[in-house]
Amino acid sequence: MFKKLMIGMLAIGLIAVSCKDDDDTISVANAGEISGGPFEFDVDGEADMVSGITLDDTNAFGTSSTWIVTDDQGNILGLPPTLTAVEGVNFDEAGTGTCLIWYARYNGTITGLEMDMNANDVTGDFDLSNSITVIRNQVANAGVISGGPFEFDVDGEADMVSGITLDDTNAFGSGSTWIVTDDQGNILGLPPTIMAVEGVNFDEAGAGTCLIWYARYEGTISGLEMGMNANDVTGDFDLSNSITVDRNQVVNAGTISGGPFEFDVDGEADMVSGITLDDTNAFGDNSTWIVTDDQGNILGLPPTLMAVEGVNFDEAGAGTCLIWYARYSGSVTGLEMGMNANDVTGDFDLSNSITVERNQVVNAGTIAGGPFEFDVDGTADMVSGITLDDANTFGDNSTWIVTDDQGNILGLPPTLMAVEGVDFDAAGLGVCLIWYARYNGTVTGLEMGMNANDVTGMFDLSNPITVTRNCNTSSGVLSGGPFTFMVDGTPDMVSGITLDSSNATGPNSTWVITDDQGKILGLPGTLAMVEGVDFDAAGAGVCFIWYLRYENGVEGLAMDMNTSDLKGCFSLSNSIQVTRQ
Repeated sequence: MFKKLMIGMLAIGLIAVSCKDDDDTISVANAGEISGGPFEFDVDGEADMVSGITLDDTNAFGTSSTWIVTDDQGNILGLPPTLTAVEGVNFDEAGTGTCLIWYARYNGTITGLEMDMNANDVTGDFDLSNSITVIRNQVANAGVISGGPFEFDVDGEADMVSGITLDDTNAFGSGSTWIVTDDQGNILGLPPTIMAVEGVNFDEAGAGTCLIWYARYEGTISGLEMGMNANDVTGDFDLSNSITVDRNQVVNAGTISGGPFEFDVDGEADMVSGITLDDTNAFGDNSTWIVTDDQGNILGLPPTLMAVEGVNFDEAGAGTCLIWYARYSGSVTGLEMGMNANDVTGDFDLSNSITVERNQVVNAGTIAGGPFEFDVDGTADMVSGITLDDANTFGDNSTWIVTDDQGNILGLPPTLMAVEGVDFDAAGLGVCLIWYARYNGTVTGLEMGMNANDVTGMFDLSNPITVTRNCNTSSGVLSGGPFTFMVDGTPDMVSGITLDSSNATGPNSTWVITDDQGKILGLPGTLAMVEGVDFDAAGAGVCFIWYLRYENGVEGLAMDMNTSDLKGCFSLSNSIQVTRQ
């Protein structure tokens, strides 16, 4: 009310200097009366305008007029020329405090009626109306945030917002925080800074809508905590506008682990194993596994992981395969053998892939036939009926190989016909192995007298076929004796010895006379020669007479050797004892 008093005193002063009109009537400025308000607003960044103000200018006088807005000290803040202009003033922009609205009328020239002057200091024929109070209360104000809206797919990959800005020009409140809520206002997080907001992974929230807010507050508030609702926070608290984050649920195949795998295409089955699926974030009504080549062409659609691990990748030949896991919803097109996985359309997602490398190496294939078993009897023995399955064979060059059972190379017949022309009887007793070999480029060690196990280079041997060469000699049965002689200087000859050779076999034969230790004392060629031996000349002791049949190549059949050291294919008959007393 001190202003009204000051204005009244100003009016009295003006009367003293007023002029008379032509009728000698004194006329001074009179502003009339204004009505409306008082007004009270919150300084919160939102425009605050007055309305409903009226002017009673029945007794008003003055050739000029204006409206005046002052602070509570009378300092002129504005001079809106009309009531419309007054009602267009945004009092929120003035900040906290008290404003006064006045109406003024004046005559002639006055001084001090201008911005930043004080209405109490205006001089001249000037009058102010009563004032209307506008109180502007400072409350918490969160300001305005910008950015987004954001839209992400819930697919297991991190989704962060960025580019959010805060206009806190009109913000007020000693406490602040950022708030993330769902679309119902439920508080999901309270990141303290915008950096923390932009570090939130919205993919982890699943499908739905989030709202990002900025909050300012004063003093003690309640309800600003996780699990509460931002609409229920009480106290001097204000939320900014919100930024929407939509999280769309899309098909997601998850992640597979295992491998990579590398196999040799060699005719042997190659299966993958140890593959795992992390489907924590996977989504989709339907699923399948997919095997493609490295261009994405679909080679197979195994329905389960067990089926994937049952695929024989050796059968695919040389190249690269990729294993994928797929999830999809509804109808998709192109998900079939012979199509390309990159062209599948619909609500469909592929996992990461696992590589399966299939390297082409030399492969000798598989041979069949035998095993063969022959008697070393001087008659030629050839193998026959051997076959080669070369469906999976690979290698620019080939040969057949005959080795002993230690791998030593005995022959290198170039063709199967040449193999079947080998006389295994000539090899004598033992075991031979027949192999088929494929190779590329230069190899070393593939020659007679070397060992097939030591061949180096890009070289592969098939399975072997065994050729066993048995000794099949029989010496027959001796009859006669035993004989006993006196060593007396008189010749002593055996007689009446007979040989049953009906079952005897072996191309060679001889008679053998040994001592009782097996030492060869004589090798009479015929029975007549045996019966011509003078055993008296041998002195006292025991002799044995034998009949021997044998194959070529027998070793140790000589005087002073021992029958126990004979080597080769041979057969000794029973013996006849000759005792010399």
